[in-house]
Amino acid sequence: MNRRNQKLTPSFQRPASRVLIRRAPDYRCELTTIVLESLQEFQLPVRGKTVLLKPNFVGLDPLCIMNTHPAVIAATRESFLRLGASQVLIGDGPAMDRDTESILESVKLKESTGPLGSVFRDLNLDDVSRVPLPTRASRLKELYLPKIVLGVDFLVSIAKLKTHHWAGVTLSLKNMFGVVPGSCYGWPKNILHWAGIDNSILDINAAARPDFAIIDGIVGMEGNGPIQGTPKPAGLLIFGDDPVAVDATGCRVMGLKPEKVKYLARAGTLLGNLEAAKIQEIGERVESVRSSFSVLEEFRELTEVSNAVLARKLP
Repeated sequence: MNRRNQKLTPSFQRPASRVLIRRAPDYRCELTTIVLESLQEFQLPVRGKTVLLKPNFVGLDPLCIMNTHPAVIAATRESFLRLGASQVLIGDGPAMDRDTESILESVKLKESTGPLGSVFRDLNLDDVSRVPLPTRASRLKELYLPKIVLGVDFLVSIAKLKTHHWAGVTLSLKNMFGVVPGSCYGWPKNILHWAGIDNSILDINAAARPDFAIIDGIVGMEGNGPIQGTPKPAGLLIFGDDPVAVDATGCRVMGLKPEKVKYLARAGTLLGNLEAAKIQEIGERVESVRSSFSVLEEFRELTEVSNAVLARKLP
């Protein structure tokens, strides 16, 4: 698939989306079995295809608190190979640090996946193509995106279940900030911030929408995420072929209202399904795995406790 040719579908024309939640107590469990069984539920068209996994690598993180855990990346790569993919690459363009190699070493990625020589692509430095934006949500008219992202057969966003100090939450859609190359847009990709984070997220995903989304919620982050928050064990993974529905489900697992997240509310009009009625839950139910995440005060409206209820609790 060439992501430059994707069509945007209005919400009233879209069928219901399927999202799968699986319990995973820690990173030492049989992750490959869990991930493979989960992917098989979706009958993904990847046999003989090239797959690119886009994890969330932010910065140096030896404890893997803010980055997608390498065990999840390795299990996903192995699972796609078992499903018949001819090649499974890993790529990201970290925003906070120019030295991507140091980030990979800090999270010990190669210890989980094996040698990275021909497997990992630094999206900050990859050759780029100019992509006119179909949405024009931000003031940007075009984006220069890595050719590998635009040209692979199947693109997978592997995000971390985290709050975000500017966007509210950072899940599958926000994770796509990492496909925008620092060589063109700087570090920490300030042009996108100046154009408006919420609108930039929409433009990026309209130009390079993931074919599949996975959220690493085994240990997430709450509070002042995505970097300085507190680790939050949630013990789960979330899967789906509609990244908007996956992110909406992630919000509900976190005890947050997806319709109150600005970029998610807008993404629900063109990029995927946001409403719970249009998301078919398979596997665990949201109610059975919900783990309320704390947010910064400015995002209090995202919580499922109303302001009126909060006021009644005050002395």
